[in-house]
Amino acid sequence: MKRLVYPFAEKAVRDLRAGEEGLISGQIVTGRDRLHKYLFEGGNPPVSLKDGAMYHCGPVVTADGSRIIAAGPTTSSREEPYTADIIRRHGLRLIIGKGGMGKETLEACAERGCVYLQTVGGAAALLAKTVTAVKGVCFLEDFGSAEAMWILEVKDMPAVVGVDSHRTSLFEQIKEKSLYNLSKLI
Repeated sequence: MKRLVYPFAEKAVRDLRAGEEGLISGQIVTGRDRLHKYLFEGGNPPVSLKDGAMYHCGPVVTADGSRIIAAGPTTSSREEPYTADIIRRHGLRLIIGKGGMGKETLEACAERGCVYLQTVGGAAALLAKTVTAVKGVCFLEDFGSAEAMWILEVKDMPAVVGVDSHRTSLFEQIKEKSLYNLSKLI
């Protein structure tokens, strides 16, 4: 189990391999469709993303914004049109979500020393327990709660490396092995 602590160093990220388990600690930000589109179109992030982590998540937050109740991942492939550009322009090291990413993101991860980490869908309440503090929120009025950029402090958020910085995709490996096994059965 690899420990990943913010700020996420390029060497530590490049040492990760697809399929490895990790625990994420430190600052992360959430981002969904509206934030990705905003950044892709040239908007500036209100906090630095350099050596940081973006979590594809629309958390459920208490009315006063002080505590996260649920923090499950959203489907990352929705962000594929934007993610490679955001990695390249803003220096992200970790993308966290569920369901995998495409070829453009895989290439950007290899170029810039970034990885895509898979968290467990359906475990939103458990993942929320890894959030130790809500450090702030940006774009709340513009984007709404689920699409806002929440700045969170996490401790030991579990994840599996789905795409490493060496162009290896766990999702492609599973697909290839499944197709191979299927061909043996037919």
